[in-house]
Amino acid sequence: MELILATNNKHKIVEIKSILGNSFSGILSLSDAGLDIDVEETGTTFAENAYLKASAVCKLSGKPALADDSGLEVDALGGAPGVYSARYAGEDQNDENNIKKLLSAMKNETDRQASFTSVLCLCYPDGRAIYATGKTYGKILVEKAGVGGFGYDPVFYSNDLKKSFGEATAEEKNSVSHRSRALHTLLEKINL
Repeated sequence: MELILATNNKHKIVEIKSILGNSFSGILSLSDAGLDIDVEETGTTFAENAYLKASAVCKLSGKPALADDSGLEVDALGGAPGVYSARYAGEDQNDENNIKKLLSAMKNETDRQASFTSVLCLCYPDGRAIYATGKTYGKILVEKAGVGGFGYDPVFYSNDLKKSFGEATAEEKNSVSHRSRALHTLLEKINL
């Protein structure tokens, strides 16, 4: 059975295919499946947003669809930016501006603990929805370290890797990432 990923994000597609590749006959991005859909993320939780995306793509395609919603949660900021991680800087949102806003908000904070959270939702045409969550823990650095990865990676120091995600290779990051952990949990659930 084919699986459609509710994304065109190349980073996510590579990571998902590397972990779930043998569980489905094919794994397609939205563009691979010929779908042009941009589901508005109106949920207030990662799970709600993942479900909105997966269910919309599943209904449109008639095939199982997998969506991920993920973000950075900073303890000193009450969990922000959270579900708004990608749009944290508002109108001027991009990785650089999101990082600038985060570092500015953290300027006088001593508690720099943070985590990345990923919630996956796999929707089937029969109405079933399977969820999986993954987390990875670390802290927010005072300045960028490394140029790898994307998003907040250069300012997220991984407790597991003992360096920023921006300094890590793709393989190192994927071995401990929130999305990787969620995917492995999902794999256990679908292969029961």
